[in-house]
Amino acid sequence: MNFALSEDHELLRDSARSFLDKEIDLATLLVPGATVKDANYEANWSKMAELGWPGLVIPEEFGGSGMTLIDLTMVVNEIGRTLAPGPMLGVLAGTWALLKGGSIEQKASLLPRVASGDLKLALAVADESGNADGPGSDAKASAGSKGHVINGSKSFVIDAAAADMLVVAAEVDGARAWFLVDAKQNEVQITPLVWRDITRQVCTVDFRDAAAERLDSDDATIWPWVRDRILLVLAAESAAGLQQTLASSVDYAKERVAFGKPIGAFQSIKHVLAGMFGASECANTAVLFAAWALSEDDPKASISTAIAKAYATEAYVTATNQNIQIFGAIGFTWEMKNHLYFKRARANAEMFG
Repeated sequence: MNFALSEDHELLRDSARSFLDKEIDLATLLVPGATVKDANYEANWSKMAELGWPGLVIPEEFGGSGMTLIDLTMVVNEIGRTLAPGPMLGVLAGTWALLKGGSIEQKASLLPRVASGDLKLALAVADESGNADGPGSDAKASAGSKGHVINGSKSFVIDAAAADMLVVAAEVDGARAWFLVDAKQNEVQITPLVWRDITRQVCTVDFRDAAAERLDSDDATIWPWVRDRILLVLAAESAAGLQQTLASSVDYAKERVAFGKPIGAFQSIKHVLAGMFGASECANTAVLFAAWALSEDDPKASISTAIAKAYATEAYVTATNQNIQIFGAIGFTWEMKNHLYFKRARANAEMFG
């Protein structure tokens, strides 16, 4: 097995890094009272769509790039490193659900539009309790003369307000099934939540006799497969955010002077930074192995993604907390980015368990 990234992987990573460093500006979020409305969500996404990012995981037959999950990880790493606001996670989650559960006709109709950036998807799977694994659902589907309709609600729906179409997990006949729902119809009400991570859009969605089209595959086929990939994205974001947290901590420890020397010269700071570095290396390794395992359908793929998500998000939370302590008083002011990384770390740790 070759444990090194290929030249293509490095090129993809470097191009994503160059683009995001140039285009993403978090200044609008570094003022008291800022919310996700100030995050330039749509403008950022338009630029990402021009690079073909919505179609990274979509097969070439449906107009996408057909890239592997290792390829995707290169891009997601950079999104996590810069906290780039945009509906990438929601679009990926919805796309994976459609890929795994949709009919050939549904895929052929929708996926080319997703790949081109003309159609944004989001995944409505979690309930008010936070449970996303079923078997029940706060949303109930029933069959009528014109097809299925959905009533009820879904909670913590990532990027719902930006979406044109939702993939919804709803209960029907005592089991959970999956449906396509036009997010713009009057029977769907989307309410953005006051969410701790103001770089990400999270919403509650209410349905009142909303027209829905059922996907072919059942819940047991769709959800475990999709969940593994969502966990990988959260892990990759977190591992890269951890790397950025380490870098900013080291830079500040070299610059900040106390008692006549840089604070990085003190053993108490050195130990924290060394621990942060070790955690960062382990998180990155766990993410890359999970991406490889999923790409190769390895028997350990599912447990590997769970381990990567658990380890990377926990390490990210710890590092962002330590980062604020290293910066001292200035570290928890609105004008610094430290709090944005801390909030992203806490939110990623909670999502999907």
